[in-house]
Amino acid sequence: MLHCARGGNVVALGKFLDHYRNYLRVLARLRLGTRLRTKLDCSDVVQETCLKACEKFGQFRGQTEEELLAWLRRILATTLANMVRHHHAGRRDLRLEEKLAEELNVSSQALGQVIPGKEKSPSQQAGRREQGVLLANALESLPEHYRQVLLLRHLKGQWFPQIAREMKRTVGSVEKLWVRALASLRETLGETP
Repeated sequence: MLHCARGGNVVALGKFLDHYRNYLRVLARLRLGTRLRTKLDCSDVVQETCLKACEKFGQFRGQTEEELLAWLRRILATTLANMVRHHHAGRRDLRLEEKLAEELNVSSQALGQVIPGKEKSPSQQAGRREQGVLLANALESLPEHYRQVLLLRHLKGQWFPQIAREMKRTVGSVEKLWVRALASLRETLGETP
């Protein structure tokens, strides 16, 4: 599909980028935060990112999926920075884009480590990190409260009391929700505990 997209096939490019929508949506959701999510919709952010990626696809020089994901994260960071500035009526600040780009890279690496498990070899850990796109698809298929507790706990690194405050629940209910969410995610991914 990458070859067809590079050949100028707009339909192939659309299908190709569509494969990464959930990945971008998970990363955008993490970076928007609770306050901005009331003003900005993650789907709008992803749509704008994909439009920019289509417009600039001729500039992409990478050959691997890892390079493509890094390129898409950079476009997402720029899109998020522009939208944040628009809502805060601020001027362009390249530090904001750099900060968002670094946070997106960290979140992307953490995405492959959402499911705690047995110790793996370095090659198995690398393979798991490379499955971030598949994991994002699985996360997007979960109910919102499952997805939220997993993202807050594993990708934002929050402790259960912080998650409970953000989700307006008790600590005990958040811990139980987290266990059910992990089980559901494992089932979605076809993993056994």
